[in-house]
Amino acid sequence: MGESAETVEKPVYIAEHRFEDFALHAQIKRNIADKKYVSPTPIQDKAIPAICAGQDVIGIANTGTGKTAAFLAPLIDKVYKDNTQKVLIVSPTRELALQIYEQLNEFAKGMRIFSALCIGGTNLNKQRIDLLQNPAFVIGTPGRIRDCINQRLLNLSQFNNVVLDEADRMVDIGFIGDIKYFISLLPVKRQSLFFSATISKDVQEIISSFVKNPVTVSVKENDTLENITQDIVKVEGNEQKVDKLHDLLIQNGFEKVLIFGRTKRGVQKLTNELSSRGFRAGAIHGNKSQSQRQRTLDMFKKNQIRILLATDVASRGLDIEDVSHVINFDMPASYDDYIHRIGRTGRANKKGTALTFVY
Repeated sequence: MGESAETVEKPVYIAEHRFEDFALHAQIKRNIADKKYVSPTPIQDKAIPAICAGQDVIGIANTGTGKTAAFLAPLIDKVYKDNTQKVLIVSPTRELALQIYEQLNEFAKGMRIFSALCIGGTNLNKQRIDLLQNPAFVIGTPGRIRDCINQRLLNLSQFNNVVLDEADRMVDIGFIGDIKYFISLLPVKRQSLFFSATISKDVQEIISSFVKNPVTVSVKENDTLENITQDIVKVEGNEQKVDKLHDLLIQNGFEKVLIFGRTKRGVQKLTNELSSRGFRAGAIHGNKSQSQRQRTLDMFKKNQIRILLATDVASRGLDIEDVSHVINFDMPASYDDYIHRIGRTGRANKKGTALTFVY
């Protein structure tokens, strides 16, 4: 392997507020404290006061910066204080929608706030029952939200608070038409929150029809995160990539490893090979059902498996603590994909390593 680039210490962010300073209900503050959150992240520090004040917000931030809590905490407060408020949260992937749903339940613990999760790959009947309960929060992916609209289970004109999360990813995956359609169905008078790591021409087009007089909060970090050591793994001549990978995975320090492959078939084949060699490995990709993907993710989060293999689309929005290494077994299709992949490690100011196989 080549020589690693030296990591640079990031300056410590000094928050202007403490969580107890925010105009949030005491129960929300207790729930935040229970999660051992001490000081707001930059996006929380800057966005929460604006959202509490009822302003539209454009948040420009990488994944892993705490933006979910930045919009959930003030919206839970708003719903609790006014039962006419309803919130729609749209995210690009099932995994991210589920993570938002779980965080909502943690932040709203003890507050009797009902929510519904509307994602594909799961039982529509349960979602139908949940939607008939008139939930204050609906969290979902574009495809399933459109299904629910078509079946008249969801009337977007009732939602006076809307969050588009990871909007650039929704555009990348091909949901721009759905997003424009949803915006056309929303009430004119609403609070609109928009989060994206990048602002492309298509994303800018969505922004112009979505927010009004927004506050822009930008905490976008450098594209190559400073606390990630990046390196390459050269595969010479007749060497087998999988043998090279095997030799890496048995080294000390490879505690919790996320491996990216290009295709669903390739990811599954590599997972089977690693499992046959005695590694505790699992895979998430588009050929897996939602319940299979979630079970594998939970096992990885709980360290029941040490290696998770994924395709790019299946991994969107993953927020997993303490990933020690990201390995690009197959080269990413674009620089943006590379940045997204390696951003799964080195989170929450911890160190991480990203390795890319090259010939």
